[in-house]
Amino acid sequence: MTTAKLAKIDHQPATLRDMVQDRMREAIVEGVFQPGERLVERPLCEQLGVSRTVIRETIRYLEAEGLVEILPGHGPIVASMSWDDARQIYDIRRLLETAAAEQCARNIDEDITRKLGAALKRLQKESKGKTRGALFRATSDFYQVVFHGAGHHIAWEVVQRLNGRISRLRMLTLTSADRTRPGISYMEDIFSAVVSGDPAAARLAIQHHLDEATSVAERVFASQDNGQ
Repeated sequence: MTTAKLAKIDHQPATLRDMVQDRMREAIVEGVFQPGERLVERPLCEQLGVSRTVIRETIRYLEAEGLVEILPGHGPIVASMSWDDARQIYDIRRLLETAAAEQCARNIDEDITRKLGAALKRLQKESKGKTRGALFRATSDFYQVVFHGAGHHIAWEVVQRLNGRISRLRMLTLTSADRTRPGISYMEDIFSAVVSGDPAAARLAIQHHLDEATSVAERVFASQDNGQ
């Protein structure tokens, strides 16, 4: 029986499948592949330089995330999203994120404060850049610190399953000029409330952020439905 102790691996190296999933997810989120567009294996294999097996595994994974749907006789296509889909996602986020922010504020300590501060700095940096994928990853990393700081690991697993669709909604709301405040300002409010150890303020900061995002998304979907 071995008694040697091994150092914990904090970040596992990405596998080829992980990299392909990230690449295709970003392409869908950023509109490179449009809703309803067919995802044909051969050109995807050629563009990404991977086997059909990897592409098929990726498509199955993205189907589970709700970004791809399989139509009988037509194969995989990019899934469409309706306002009703978006509304349900915002409702789920409201429940999970407010609970996580409240508990994270109760649990706040030097380690959580340090990690959340570092995540906010990355988010502030990426919010000034032009790479949407990097911004969405930084946003996800920020929320991950909040959920883990709360001890809500299973809730975070649920959020991760929705992350592709959440990112699509972020793309819609970020590119809309119909905003009362920059998105980053809401994240700064969430950070301040959580690190101050005030659960009520943390809940309110999340609610304000999601109220704005929900309102913007509703107007965007209404505009699309009206053909504007």
